[in-house]
Amino acid sequence: MATETVAKPRTSARVGVQKFGTFLSGMIMPNIGAFIAWGLITALFIKVGWIPVPELGGFGTNAEGAPNVGIVGPMVTYLLPILIGYTGGKMVYDVRGGVVGAIATMGVIAGTSSPMFIGAMIMGPLGGWTIKQLDRLWDGKIRPGFEMLVNNFSAGIWGAILALGGFYGLSWLVKLFTAGAGNVVQFLVNNGLLPLTSIFIEPAKVLFLNNAINHGVLTPLGIQQSLEQGKSILFLLEANPGPGFGILLAYIFFGRGAARASAPGAAIIHFFGGIHEIYFPYVLMKPILILAAIGGGMTGIATLAITNSGLVAPAAPGSILAVIFQTSRDSYVGVILAVVLATTVSFLIASLILRTSKNKGEDDLSAATSRMEAMKGKKSSVSSALVGDREGRSDVAVLTRPVQNIVFACDAGMGSSAMGASVLRNKIKAAGFPDVKVTNSAIANLSDTYDVVITHQDLTERAQPKTSSAVHYSVDNFMNSPKYDEIVELVKTSNTEGPAAAHPTGAAETEAAAAAAHGAHAAVPAAAVGGKEVLLPESVVLNGTAHDRDAAIDEAGQLLLDRGAVDVSYVHAMHEREESVSTYMGSFLAIPHGTNDAKEHIRHSAVSIVRYPEGIDWGGKQVKFVVGVAGLNNEHLHILSSIAKIFTNKAQVAQLEEATTVEEVLELFGKVNA
Repeated sequence: MATETVAKPRTSARVGVQKFGTFLSGMIMPNIGAFIAWGLITALFIKVGWIPVPELGGFGTNAEGAPNVGIVGPMVTYLLPILIGYTGGKMVYDVRGGVVGAIATMGVIAGTSSPMFIGAMIMGPLGGWTIKQLDRLWDGKIRPGFEMLVNNFSAGIWGAILALGGFYGLSWLVKLFTAGAGNVVQFLVNNGLLPLTSIFIEPAKVLFLNNAINHGVLTPLGIQQSLEQGKSILFLLEANPGPGFGILLAYIFFGRGAARASAPGAAIIHFFGGIHEIYFPYVLMKPILILAAIGGGMTGIATLAITNSGLVAPAAPGSILAVIFQTSRDSYVGVILAVVLATTVSFLIASLILRTSKNKGEDDLSAATSRMEAMKGKKSSVSSALVGDREGRSDVAVLTRPVQNIVFACDAGMGSSAMGASVLRNKIKAAGFPDVKVTNSAIANLSDTYDVVITHQDLTERAQPKTSSAVHYSVDNFMNSPKYDEIVELVKTSNTEGPAAAHPTGAAETEAAAAAAHGAHAAVPAAAVGGKEVLLPESVVLNGTAHDRDAAIDEAGQLLLDRGAVDVSYVHAMHEREESVSTYMGSFLAIPHGTNDAKEHIRHSAVSIVRYPEGIDWGGKQVKFVVGVAGLNNEHLHILSSIAKIFTNKAQVAQLEEATTVEEVLELFGKVNA
């Protein structure tokens, strides 16, 4: 993306916490199936399970009088930590890092009798990172034919060293930390303070730290507690679907407009599908509703503590079905009551807030953007909330190939992304393109192999660097984002009309900022439309008279008006667009244009060009070329592709700066009319 902001937004700390938390949860999430398998075996076969089997549950003795080992203990002692260690190493340095991370993890496992989940989350990434640094030392220096020998022995030797270090050093430190953390939890439980954790957990969830909290922190501690006590309350501190369900129910009864209309579907997906992210925008539309989530969360935790209830393993995703499936045999009443009471309290608080508020949530869900930024201390510009300081970045692509591979990415890769991918997949199939692949992925697992990447607008900054050559879309509503229709149109265009211009990350409904294709490839030039050339000599001004951004927009817009291409409302919409998303593109270029709703004010496609030799300030960036754009249907995609090609060529930009006649400019921009 190439939008710029006046000041660098205050997102770095939050994003840093998100990244760290996501990295921790990223080691757990791919292995959730193994945790569920362990939880199932535990619930069924341990001594207090549904079907006690000594040989499987690991209790009693065999015919020879030896204690039964079972598979519950070895799974939690060896299998799960090694999987975590391998995954952590692989995240850092692919399979080679995973192997060394697993070796290193074995050291901390053998160093103590306690399950080493936290130790694995340290040694796995450490093993991957350190072997990566070692490989760099002799990269390109190994004699041909000796590569395999060096690679295998270096991984083996270094893995052994790390395993010894884990055995003699880290294992006891992690054991002390785990014991300390367990004591803190027990202290909170014994003193009735555990419900207070909702004060931190519920707001953090809405800031997309839900998976980081649940699987990065609570799951490792919960596994330890479950192993000792047969269940753990920690598995439900974050995963309880009650608080979010109560808020959505309140919107169903007391909300208005789009929020009320979409709440029933969101409630079903949240409660039964376990996708908690779906209720976040409803809270962000009215941040005071976080009190409802906190109240519901505290009630649920208090109920669990009073009834001494818990789960045997993580509930992932946080569906009521997963919760029930992982509930301890003696905890069904307490767990169900915790969900019901959490829902009730959350619903009552949210209902009171909505009923006594002048704004009952009738805004379109997209209006939550500004409230999100206000709550998080960010700039009001959508682009600033998404990308921070993007100067020098090459984040908007111009596609020169049909769209065939789309990914919907979220924090964990199994929540909102799965739902969004399903919705979009159906839309694309209905449009007649069943061969276009739509998948979902965790942001941590993204690679630069996709044509289109879709994320929640609060997560785009983390996805962008991993997929810089893809077209990025940011959405604020997982249910029915208008961006899905735009993506379908992009699929149609790219698969039927050849190369299509990219839609900019975080640029709401507009396609126009696709002209900022830093490093873009050649694009198909636009044809003259309806016998009218989109760029005429009278629409080119070599020496603009404006001295600031708003005046420059008026000047470029007036040229479009003089052409009869637009009416005055379109010029107003150009200013409206600029207030929400900067159209500064880099290379001294800005391309002001109207909002999506302003298309009805376009009579025919046209482009205007105003040059400011001395430059003008455009939100803190210097602009020398202001290109006003008005495009009907998909015609502007070709227009913008041609402009993008010109402004990604430094030599052509220099020629534009030095041009002394309108004819020279027209010659360079000839492809716009070709």
